[in-house]
Amino acid sequence: VQLQASGGGSVHTGGSLTLSCVASGSIDDITVMAWYRQAPGKQREMVAEMWSGNTNYADSVKGRFTISGDAAKSTVYLQMNDLKVEDTAVYYCKATEQGGTDARYYYWGQGTLVTVSS
Repeated sequence: VQLQASGGGSVHTGGSLTLSCVASGSIDDITVMAWYRQAPGKQREMVAEMWSGNTNYADSVKGRFTISGDAAKSTVYLQMNDLKVEDTAVYYCKATEQGGTDARYYYWGQGTLVTVSS
C-alpha cells in the first residue's frame, strides 16, 4: 500500500484547505483511513478517521474538519474549515490493513504541511 498526500499550504486564520490522500497498491483489505498531524515539538495525534461508514474526530477539530472518501478514486479527503493557528502541523494520512488472524498493518503517507497564520 502506498499513500500520497497533498493539498497542504499556507492560509490565514478562518481559511479553508482540503487535503487529499490517494491510496495505491493492494488496497482491498484497507479497513480504516485516517488523518493525523504533528505540530513542531509535539507528538503525532489523530485528527479524523473513517471506517465502514463511520467517522471519528479529535475534539479540537469537531465541527470544523470533515473526512470523506471517494472509493472510485481510492482517495480520502480532509476538508478543513475555520482554520486556526493551532492547526499548523504536518498532516499525514494513515491506512490500516486487516491481515489474517487479527493482524493489522499500518501505512503512512509522506505528510503535507499546513501553516495557518493570524
